[in-house]
Amino acid sequence: MGSQNDDGNGGRRRETRWCAVTGGRGFMARHLVAALLRSGEWRVRVTDLTPTIVLGPGETEEIFGDALRDGRAIYASADVCNLEQLIEVFEGVDVVFHTAAADPSKNNLQLHYKVNVIGTKNVIDACKICKVKRLIHTSSSAVVFDGIHGLFNVNESLPYPDKFPDAYAQTKAEAEKLVMDANDTNDLLTCCIRPGSIFGPGDLVMPTLDRYGRTHFITVGDGKNYDDFVYVENVVHGHICADKTLSTMDGARTSGGKAYFITNMEPMNMWDFLYTVQEELGYKRLLNIRIPTHVIKPISYLVEGAYKVLYHFGMPTPQLLTRARIKYMTLNRTFSCDKAVKELGYKPIVKVMDGIKIAVKAYIQLRDIDLSEQSEGINLNISCHCTL
Repeated sequence: MGSQNDDGNGGRRRETRWCAVTGGRGFMARHLVAALLRSGEWRVRVTDLTPTIVLGPGETEEIFGDALRDGRAIYASADVCNLEQLIEVFEGVDVVFHTAAADPSKNNLQLHYKVNVIGTKNVIDACKICKVKRLIHTSSSAVVFDGIHGLFNVNESLPYPDKFPDAYAQTKAEAEKLVMDANDTNDLLTCCIRPGSIFGPGDLVMPTLDRYGRTHFITVGDGKNYDDFVYVENVVHGHICADKTLSTMDGARTSGGKAYFITNMEPMNMWDFLYTVQEELGYKRLLNIRIPTHVIKPISYLVEGAYKVLYHFGMPTPQLLTRARIKYMTLNRTFSCDKAVKELGYKPIVKVMDGIKIAVKAYIQLRDIDLSEQSEGINLNISCHCTL
């Protein structure tokens, strides 16, 4: 009979270690979890707020569903605002990928501070208590954006602004500083990843553009601003590159306590990107409505004012017509990845156009699934009290 370390063919089976992913049911985090499992190097503890996990369409047959069944993945309900829950999840874990964050569309400073700042402090404290070796934090390229000045191929030497356009950017910057300051304390190594504008299967970009593509194509501002879109698998790759770098002695010295921009390295006119997606979705650009910034800004003030009064009565959170969103939509925001290439060995693995085609195909497949099938998610009652 073979030993526990025997692969059944007389060879040595590769040892797998535990890692944890906070906010593990989020858009990017789902792709990260799948990549970690595919590598064969990790067993993954997926944490999020819901008490049980509901697999989405197709997930049952994919690697995450298989891993939940055979024990390579465990779902643990945990709130980053609860230190005790995090300690229970992180016990025996080598690496934590901290992706949990408050919803960027909700410009609520109290909420963002609680989740993004206090939650990140709890993650750091739990890592130290549990002797976690490495913490890879999902930050944001928004941490250097002031909402006034455009950003042109900026690098990591650009300081944080004095003022931020919204609570999300402000608190993500505070969280990033906490993570970087925690490097090399209690033997914990840390690194922060600043993604550009993420898109890919499971994002909110596709359904939003599908909705608007049926009626109109709209450009806000002069339509000349560029953005650094990044396909989700490239963001995942950046996180994994950061962890592998910190796991070496030289890499720990070079990259510990640092932040890195991660993009596709293909800056693109923002509106061309959006229209390309709509055209891939099958919509023809017959009419392009252009709204000048000086016209849309007063409207955003009215929308935000109405929301402050009417949210008690069920008015949904404005997604596009907010002052902060207009700043993101009308100013240049491009970032240099030279530092990540040099120090992390990062290189995009999926091109923008290929990513658009993959994302649109995945969205159309999900869109065409019968709604009754979508509501039949599989409940797996796995709590923090599983054998970890």
